[in-house]
Amino acid sequence: MRRPGRSFLVLWSALAALPLTTLAARAQEAGILEGLIPGNQASVTGRIIQLVLLLTVLSVAPGLLIMVTSFTRFVIAFSFLRSGLGLQSTPANLVLISLSLFMTFYVMSPTFDRAWQDGVKPLIDNQITEEDAYGKIVEPFRAFMLAQVRPKDLNLFADLAARRPAPGMPAGATPAPTTPPATPAEGGAQNTDLRILIPAFMVSELRRAFEIGFLIVLPFLVIDMVVATVVMSMGMMMMPPSVVALPFKILFFVLIDGWNLIVDGLVRSFF
Repeated sequence: MRRPGRSFLVLWSALAALPLTTLAARAQEAGILEGLIPGNQASVTGRIIQLVLLLTVLSVAPGLLIMVTSFTRFVIAFSFLRSGLGLQSTPANLVLISLSLFMTFYVMSPTFDRAWQDGVKPLIDNQITEEDAYGKIVEPFRAFMLAQVRPKDLNLFADLAARRPAPGMPAGATPAPTTPPATPAEGGAQNTDLRILIPAFMVSELRRAFEIGFLIVLPFLVIDMVVATVVMSMGMMMMPPSVVALPFKILFFVLIDGWNLIVDGLVRSFF
C-alpha cells in the first residue's frame, strides 16, 4: 500500500514544476512572435499595417471578383433565363453561381495566369517589392476591363472625376476645371485610373447583361403570349396561362439545347 507522504511529495513536485513549464511556454511563444514581428518599432508598425491590409483584401475578395471579372454578365444572364422560364427556384442559386464561377475562371484564365507569372510569383520569390507587384498584378485586369468597357461609360466617369470638388471647397461652390484622368484614347491602358475604370466597367457589364437577358427572355415571352391567347379563346378563364406555358417553354428550351447555346454565346461575347 502507498504511503500518503509519498503521494503528497509527488503532488507538490508537480505544482512546483508548473510555473517553470509556463515560463518555458511563454519563452517559446515570445520566440515565435519575435520571428514573425521584428524588434524595430517601425518594422512592427509596417507589419501590422500589412496584416490589416491583407485581412481587408480577403474580406472584400467576393466583391473584387464581381467588380473586375466577367462574373456579373454571367450571373445576370442566368437570372434572366430562370425568370423567362417561369421557374422560381430551379436551377437553385447555388447551381447558377457555381456555373458562373467556373465560366468566369475559364474566361479570366489568361488574365489570372499573367497576373500570377508577372506579379504574384516574383513577389513570393522575393524578386520584386510589393509596390512593383501591385502594378504587375493590376495591369492584366486593367487590360481586360479596357477591352470590355464602353468608351461612353469611361468618359462619363472621367468627366465626373474632373468635376469633383477639391478638398476644403464649400458644398455649393463650383469646382475649378481640372485636367481629367487619362482615358484609353489619350494615355493608353497604363494611365487609366482604376477609380474610373472599375465603375465604368461595371456599368458596361450591366448594360450588356441586360441586352443578353432581353434576347433570352424574348422567345419565352412569345410562347406566353401564344398560350395566353389560346387559353382565352377556349374560354378557360380560371386557368392561369403561365401554368400551361411552363411545360412548352421547358420543352422548347431542351429541344434547342438551350444551355449549350447560352453558355457558348456568353463565353464568346468576351472574345
